[in-house]
Amino acid sequence: MSITQLDKEYVAGTYGRFPVELKNGKGALVYDTDGKEYIDLGTGIAVNAFGYADDEWISAVTKQLGALQHTSNLFYSEPCAKLAQLLCEKTGMKKVFFSNSGAEANECAIKTARRYSFLKYGEGRSTIVTLKNSFHGRTITTLAATGQDIFHTEFGPFTEGFVYAEANNTADVISLVKKHNCCAVMMEPVQGEGGVMKLDDTFVKEVYDFCNANDVLLIFDEVQTGNGRTGSLYAYQQFGITPDIVSTAKGLGGGLPIGATMLGKKVEDTLTPGSHGSTFGGNPVACAGAYSIISRIDEELLAGVRSKSEYIFKELGSAEGIKSVSGMGLMIGLETEKDAKEVVAACREKGVLVLTAKTKVRLLPPLNIPDELLSKAVDIIKECVK
Repeated sequence: MSITQLDKEYVAGTYGRFPVELKNGKGALVYDTDGKEYIDLGTGIAVNAFGYADDEWISAVTKQLGALQHTSNLFYSEPCAKLAQLLCEKTGMKKVFFSNSGAEANECAIKTARRYSFLKYGEGRSTIVTLKNSFHGRTITTLAATGQDIFHTEFGPFTEGFVYAEANNTADVISLVKKHNCCAVMMEPVQGEGGVMKLDDTFVKEVYDFCNANDVLLIFDEVQTGNGRTGSLYAYQQFGITPDIVSTAKGLGGGLPIGATMLGKKVEDTLTPGSHGSTFGGNPVACAGAYSIISRIDEELLAGVRSKSEYIFKELGSAEGIKSVSGMGLMIGLETEKDAKEVVAACREKGVLVLTAKTKVRLLPPLNIPDELLSKAVDIIKECVK
């Protein structure tokens, strides 16, 4: 049986896979089993920050594999501690909890917010405001936190304690916080699965000021926007605010599963022994890979992300067949006249891999994609959207 047949026979049918079997890659290029070359503008949904088979990442991971592939969190390990230190030093956050995915990072953020409020105010202050059109994960609780009705079917009962405000409507957020005696507000700076929609700067600052004044925690879900994706290490840094809790994953590990929940000063001591945990969280190999990634996201790289972003916005913003371009940095959504799935298929045929987000075409190229490959891919997209 072919790999495709094996997959259909034995793998749970939860994915609508493209008719491509990928075999190997290097940088921004990837090849299928027939040897066809593709420019990858999807990076495993914003995971392969430096593309495929990055030499420094491979070196860091394989070195750690030869030393200690796993230890329980009953012991200390160098990669976990050093990665936490690096993240805190680069962000000003105080502590980090490591997990395996974005959904788990968000679960930790939710638990931390509720425990902080419980310890300080007691029962009855556990509700969290999230935004309509948001997406926070696929566990029962993070589905409940997701502000889209389409996700609130079939798997009930869902975790209680979430209410949903209109994005970019400060009055709605404040009204819900007061009505439900909320402990936190949780938002994505760019709603990824919701159509790559960036939040308004004024809205974010107003919510931040309100939360600060009322001891309501502000949680930023940077699972997709984090780790250089938007042109700063974390997107919140472009809004001129510092959240109380920041969750991230995807590009953090460069291809290995890892999530992180970064805790600010207000909540740095909220989690205590026994209050939370993870068997694989802080895995030495995943942390070694993540350290390699984060240590190389410097101002030179970020300037390149911003420059490449400006190029894409300029070239595709005026292209025939494209109605609008949204997003931040190298997290970009294209509203196309053609159906997005049709555009994705046409691009794939011509050797460019792109994704969708709701009704849009989504672009998530490697942070260091060479300009010549990006230019070639943009030209192909222009052809495919006409």
